[in-house]
Amino acid sequence: MKEIEFLDTISAKLANNKYLGDDCAYLEEFGLYVTQDTLVEDVHFSLQTTTPEELGWKAAAVNLSDIAASAAVPLYITVSLSLPEDIDINFVEKIYQGLNKICQKYNVAVIGGDLTRSEKVFISICAIGKKISKFNVSRSYAKPDDIVIVTGNHGESAAGLTLLQEKKTEPDEIIKKHLLPSPQIEKGLELAKSATRDFALMDTSDGLADALYKISKASKIAIDIDFSKIPFNSILKELFPQNYKDLILWGGEDFELVAVIPETTYKKLDKREFKKIGIARKGNDVFINDNNKILCIDNETFNKKSFMHFKEK
Repeated sequence: MKEIEFLDTISAKLANNKYLGDDCAYLEEFGLYVTQDTLVEDVHFSLQTTTPEELGWKAAAVNLSDIAASAAVPLYITVSLSLPEDIDINFVEKIYQGLNKICQKYNVAVIGGDLTRSEKVFISICAIGKKISKFNVSRSYAKPDDIVIVTGNHGESAAGLTLLQEKKTEPDEIIKKHLLPSPQIEKGLELAKSATRDFALMDTSDGLADALYKISKASKIAIDIDFSKIPFNSILKELFPQNYKDLILWGGEDFELVAVIPETTYKKLDKREFKKIGIARKGNDVFINDNNKILCIDNETFNKKSFMHFKEK
């Protein structure tokens, strides 16, 4: 059974599932966004390539990125830490050094959590953020003729992971993009302040193509993308000449933003920070034009290429 089937089953079994569907749940009565993500040793990270301090930073960054993708201000996190019985106290100290650094950077407070014993290292964080815009954000708010924009470069984190798995430590800038990602809080807030109506927004935690397809599906629209407009570091071509395009589209964990917004909002944004890569239209699926070759991302392609925790046997 695939991950999406688990999610559909969970949603069907709940008497109240109105808060499900986006990476953050929006609690309208409080004006708050809430999210939770878990990192599991040997699934999301390896202690052979990730230091405890890097793990603390990244665990918080993953959740703060969801807040950024809600165009909200991050406020608080809770931290649940599960550790093997023989773990050293210095390990815990270093994790919280990393956590503290990113929390200080984004003015976020740790307000509690849990500590338990386990066979491997698990770190699960709940993040809470506050809405600042009068308009709403969801992957289901894209409309035909909206403009598709992205922040930052794509494919670097997946490239960094590949290098680490190959026991390489250079180039440092690519390695750091995987180990110490930066949630795009400021750019999410700029989108919130520039909004002229409700709009679609996601982060690229599971990859750029993954986010585009999920917006297309949730909003019931087609999306046309010009691959040549997608920003990426040219060093990826040198490092991975055979599959750099796959890294850009499907690599994941760049934690950049993908928004589908009206022209009126796009005009108010800094075009150096928000790159136009395509347009939405009536229809279904995502179509990527790469030098006049069209790649269609439909349900079959998505299930084949996107990362899933649970694969069919």
